[in-house]
Amino acid sequence: MIRAAIAFFVLALVAVLLGAYGIAGVSIEVGKILLMVFLALAVLSFVGSLVTGRKNQIH
Repeated sequence: MIRAAIAFFVLALVAVLLGAYGIAGVSIEVGKILLMVFLALAVLSFVGSLVTGRKNQIH
């Protein structure tokens, strides 16, 4: 999900450079939404692991 947010931000930067401000605005908004969703899920995952006491272990 973080990759998608970064991709939309890069798309917005390219669109601004090419003069397509409408597409740039939409891309920035989608990127912001994806970033907020990613951060919310990351925080929920962190809090959930603290509450349950379980740790992700890679074997």
